[in-house]
Amino acid sequence: IAKEVAKLLEMKAQLGEDEGKHKFVLKTPKGTRDYGPKQMAIRERAFNAIISSFKRHGAEVIDTPVFELKETLTGKYGEDSKLIYDLKDQGGELLSLRYDLTVPFARYLAMNKITNIKRYHIAKVYRRDNPAMTRGRYREFYQCDFDIAGQFDPMIPDAECLKIVHEILSDLQLGDFVIKVNDRRILDGMFAVCGVPDSKFRTICSSVDKLDKVPWEEVRSEMVGEKGLSPEAADHIGEYVQLHGGLELIERLLQDAQLSQNKLAKEGLGDMKLLFEYLTLFGITGKISFDLSLARGLDYYTGVIFEAVLLHQENEHVEEPVSVGSVAGGGRYDGLVGMFDPKGRKVPCVGVSIGIERIFSILEQRLEASEEKIRTTETQVLVASAQKKLLEERLKLISELWDAGIKAEMLYKKNPKLLNQLQYCEDTGIPLVAIVGEQELKDGVVKLRIVATREEVNVRRESLVEEIRIRTNQ
Repeated sequence: IAKEVAKLLEMKAQLGEDEGKHKFVLKTPKGTRDYGPKQMAIRERAFNAIISSFKRHGAEVIDTPVFELKETLTGKYGEDSKLIYDLKDQGGELLSLRYDLTVPFARYLAMNKITNIKRYHIAKVYRRDNPAMTRGRYREFYQCDFDIAGQFDPMIPDAECLKIVHEILSDLQLGDFVIKVNDRRILDGMFAVCGVPDSKFRTICSSVDKLDKVPWEEVRSEMVGEKGLSPEAADHIGEYVQLHGGLELIERLLQDAQLSQNKLAKEGLGDMKLLFEYLTLFGITGKISFDLSLARGLDYYTGVIFEAVLLHQENEHVEEPVSVGSVAGGGRYDGLVGMFDPKGRKVPCVGVSIGIERIFSILEQRLEASEEKIRTTETQVLVASAQKKLLEERLKLISELWDAGIKAEMLYKKNPKLLNQLQYCEDTGIPLVAIVGEQELKDGVVKLRIVATREEVNVRRESLVEEIRIRTNQ
């Protein structure tokens, strides 16, 4: 150690001579990270599960620019607008990095006069936040969005969005989860009957939205202390937001003397009842909870809102499972497209966003714990040789395999040792080795070795492609 320290000190002294130069730090920017081959392999698994669900439900795919005109994004996100990344003025346009995929989608619909589409969009979005990266929160991250735009009968598309969330979370096997559902109209109606002035709806809404992270007492003191709400109104809200349940709760609230008098709340509760009937037909109500504390801070929601949270049992004795955090969210936003349309034409929309980063950090931790070996390539076969001077033959064979669509590799050495070639397969998980040797060339065969069992078979050169396909499909 002393020797190494002396060496490092000497290097430092040499570097010290360049004191005038700026020291260059090698790191990724705050709130971002690199993904190595292992992480990308896990990510691809998750993306594949999500995309196959979106496609199963008939969605088309679109893409939009990573930055938008600043005015496109302004005023769409409520209190979160301060997290938008603005870019320096380049060429006379004020631009911002996209904050989510929903506002660009609404702009795309209005601009192209589209009134009917079911689409998904998977891309990176940007938030000027100070996030907790350990919990899968970043400044640059992927969103996976599925949206249904168009005029349809109530709650049918909304129910399908919830079915998709249920499908994806079940498919990824992340553990127990619950999908909380509420409606913006029920919230607004509730605020009205509790005596919240219209002008304070949105700001009180964003306080209620914090209930999954902080206790009611803190939320109440924020409403009263910071936002100037009367203590009576806050207590009245408190009675409602602590309720959650299913159809029986909806029925009970429809009978609620005050709520049932409010037009908005009554509409919202009527639709919620319909939604639960459809979800019963889909057979997923076991994982759905109608939750009056769910508020989702974004300004553009107009109807149903939902959020999926993972639950983890700390131990057997806990009555209430603890929430790990949101892994999907969404809702209905009927007014957003109209904001962009010069004539204010509305296109009703409902959509869901899957929080791939949170899901990914859970999958990553789980794989680390299980010590399962992850393959980072899909190579089916390594082309190897047992004797020297066979590089040309290896190149000829690997080219035949590539042209036939087989995923193949070889070592970049003229005369590699057979042992090294076999070891490479062990290390990278390549299942097969195609060995060319002088005798095999004379006989018109290739020796195919199965790495796992070390069994070897001679295969006619013309049947090799088929044989590799059969063995790697199994």
